[in-house]
Amino acid sequence: MLAAVYNGIGKVSCRDIPKPHVGADDVLVKVKAAAVCGTDLRIFKSGHFAIKEGQQRVLGHEFCGEVSEVGANVQAYRKGMKVSVAPNVGCGACRACRMGNIHLCAEYIAIGISLDGGFAEYFKVPHKALLQGNLMPFDANTSFAEAALAEPLACCYNALLSVGTKPGDNVLIVGAGPMGALHLQLNKLAGASRAMIADISEQRLDLMKGFNPDVIINSEKSDLKEAVMEHTGGLGADVVITACPAPDIQKLAVEIMAKLGRINLFGGLPKGKEHVAINTNLIHYNSIILTGTTGASLAHHQSALGLIVDGKIDAAPIISKRFRINEVKEAFDYAMSGEGLKTVIEFE
Repeated sequence: MLAAVYNGIGKVSCRDIPKPHVGADDVLVKVKAAAVCGTDLRIFKSGHFAIKEGQQRVLGHEFCGEVSEVGANVQAYRKGMKVSVAPNVGCGACRACRMGNIHLCAEYIAIGISLDGGFAEYFKVPHKALLQGNLMPFDANTSFAEAALAEPLACCYNALLSVGTKPGDNVLIVGAGPMGALHLQLNKLAGASRAMIADISEQRLDLMKGFNPDVIINSEKSDLKEAVMEHTGGLGADVVITACPAPDIQKLAVEIMAKLGRINLFGGLPKGKEHVAINTNLIHYNSIILTGTTGASLAHHQSALGLIVDGKIDAAPIISKRFRINEVKEAFDYAMSGEGLKTVIEFE
């Protein structure tokens, strides 16, 4: 089978590798669409501690497909079923796993990082993942390319729940990438009265216009704090989501909040820039809630998949360009260029 194989920093190529063997307890998925994530690009550029030097890995953790083979002992799935794959597999025994938060398991393994992932024609679902419910069927009328975005949407949905956006809220999303576009749709769906999006890239902000934000702010040209205060009548934002790896934005977030505001630190910070000096008195005296989220639980993934299947979230316009598996290097180059939003690899 053809697969995109990572073989060290800056090295990814399409190769013919053995098709996985299917045992009695296994399910084999014929991959139909796999989206390129920022994590894939970071691994490509800088490596990952879970992939040792000299070790090969099939990347890809945002993907879906069709059940191709079902082991004799597997009853819950049938051949031809369309399925989305949630990528995090917990140990199943720790406190986080018992509470349903497998993405916070200290021993979790990640499909496409710790294990071979979805940039391949076929993917064998780990038995533990089957038992935990990582393989999620979805409606036959939903396109594979759109369903592949259930994983990033699940991460955004996790953030949404942490800030509890409600009707009447003024929401600011900083970062006009694919995650920013998903945050924008989710917060509008939750009833935000004013959804604002900010970035330093005019090109990226132009892409956001298709998602109907109420306010677009180029923070390279305008003072972000002044703009937020202007558009909220001096009250500040009720919700701020930092969908960017920028320490200065995390610092600024507490300064532009309304009283009882909620902040979600969605984007992680680069190594060496993790420490941010913030005015904690603003958090204290304005009763601001500061949260952080990473990844998504199985429940988040199931909810996100449902939002796409039900048409409540429009994933199609987030997909900027599509490639074939033998064009994986071109797909990575395009994704790194920042010209579009989401890059998807499709299979015949």
